[in-house]
Amino acid sequence: MSKFAALHRSKNSAGTPKTAKSLLGRRAAVVAAGLGVSVALGAGAASAADGGLTGLTSHVGSTVSAQADAQAKAAADAKAAAAKAKKDVAKKADAWVKPVDHYVLGSTFGLAGSHWAHNHSGQDFVVPSGTAVKAVHKGTVIKAGPWGGGDGPAYGNAIVIKHDNGVYTQYAHLSVIQVHIGQQVGAGQQIALSGSTGNSTGPHLHFEVRTGPNYGSGIEPTGFLRAHGDAV
Repeated sequence: MSKFAALHRSKNSAGTPKTAKSLLGRRAAVVAAGLGVSVALGAGAASAADGGLTGLTSHVGSTVSAQADAQAKAAADAKAAAAKAKKDVAKKADAWVKPVDHYVLGSTFGLAGSHWAHNHSGQDFVVPSGTAVKAVHKGTVIKAGPWGGGDGPAYGNAIVIKHDNGVYTQYAHLSVIQVHIGQQVGAGQQIALSGSTGNSTGPHLHFEVRTGPNYGSGIEPTGFLRAHGDAV
């Protein structure tokens, strides 16, 4: 073997394996580094996904809780409003009101004069003919018709209502009667139109509060209504 051949063989046998091994090592390091980066990226993505899911869950939970609170408040408000409405209805049903809304007070209770055979038995409310006349309290109609509903021609068309506290009210000189005997009426319900029938000098409502159903049992009406919560 020549010196040149021996030298060439010596280089191949000693240098080539070493170089290949070195290249393989570098490739392995690069691959490992790449795998490390991939793992790190995967872990970061997973961590970000977990964080996003946690935030979404928290937001949904807050929204549901707020909606539940709003629904509970709305239900409580509706219940309170219904209770108040029921109370208002009951209060209105037990109320006493004026027999007409707009008026001028005329002849008073107990007034003496040649116009009456006896002292005036009620309170006159001067209003135009056709004014709505209302029941001053809930009750039952026991008289309704001409001749004072049976109390005499001086009253003209008249109505008498019996109330639950044993008091009676009478509405006289009416032009139109809008209820009938036996009918249940509520406080403030329209029962007639005012007029000037019977012994009357002009359009007005003659109103009486009585301790009994018939003429002669009247008491002062304005003081009675004032004592029952509606000043005249």
